[in-house]
Amino acid sequence: MFREDARIKGLEVYRVGGAVRDELLGWPVYDNDWVVVGATAEAMRQRGFKSVGRDFPVFLHPDTAEEYALARTERKSGRGYNGFEVHASPEVTLEEDLLRRDLTINAIAQRADGELTDPFHGQQDIEQRILRHVSPAFSEDPLRVLRTARFLARYANLGFSIAPETLALMRQVSHSGELEHLAAERVWVETEKALGEPTPAAYFNTLQECGALPVWWPELEGSLSEALSLLAKAPEGTSLPLARWRYALLVSGLSDDQRDALVKRLRLPNAVAQLARHVALSCRLLAAPLSDERVLYWLERLDGWRKPEQVVAQLHFIQGVCGEYQAPLRSAWQAARDVNPQALLSEGLHGAALGEALRQRRQMAVAQALH
Repeated sequence: MFREDARIKGLEVYRVGGAVRDELLGWPVYDNDWVVVGATAEAMRQRGFKSVGRDFPVFLHPDTAEEYALARTERKSGRGYNGFEVHASPEVTLEEDLLRRDLTINAIAQRADGELTDPFHGQQDIEQRILRHVSPAFSEDPLRVLRTARFLARYANLGFSIAPETLALMRQVSHSGELEHLAAERVWVETEKALGEPTPAAYFNTLQECGALPVWWPELEGSLSEALSLLAKAPEGTSLPLARWRYALLVSGLSDDQRDALVKRLRLPNAVAQLARHVALSCRLLAAPLSDERVLYWLERLDGWRKPEQVVAQLHFIQGVCGEYQAPLRSAWQAARDVNPQALLSEGLHGAALGEALRQRRQMAVAQALH
């Protein structure tokens, strides 16, 4: 139950979506979304709300910055996630607004007094642990295929599954060509969120089951089970997000060209692509006995002299997957860092000769540390 404040007093306001769902599930609620029925955009602005919706009327509360959207309906008018015409007016009912939502568990509204409006039996599906689409319009938005798979990644450990009829619609969308019209950035947002959920493997297994995997992740098709088995090795408690470690492990068994293809297709942030390269580099290092040449190459590729935090991150990762290698690698790195370029300059070395001598000294230092 929530309290009305002065800004919304007199308006027909409902809390909707994830906040209601997670409260019913007993999960912590971090963000609220609101729908306003029977109001106009002008009425919202007069109360101090700031308009932020470009394609449909969404407003920010002037004090809490929470989103308040006018009740609206949508009609398919093009391809992809943005191919919709939106109609918002005081005549749109709460039930009509809820009808446009993706899953029944997300189509529950709550009044200030706690009373729930649940026209599509979302509470029942929560109790029965079912992810079920609200209406056939589910298939009009291809992003819902990824969202449903992501919700399964979040709630699979609670016993949730996808309703067979919903999975059939997801297959229909996957084979329609609509997924190809999604923006790469949207695909990555859903994927990164899924990788941060309690059961990330459920996301990729669902996409494989409904035929969506080869559209955006064809490189994973032949080795998905093996790749998913690596997710448990992702380190926690580092400065880097767990989801990004999991992605790096997911693609660590791919070739450099395959990883680069995914970077280009998904338009991945540079930090994500770099971490994936570094994890693959570390995995290759651990696949054979350590040698001074291989360890030096590893340190050089990590740019360990200028960016020591990158070596620290990989040492943390290695501690979890092959703990006996962590101490000798840390010693080798420290020994190599102790080689002083100034001492070589004092010996009269410059240019290419200095660079070659510096590498030789570092390799000797690594060899001594290892053996």
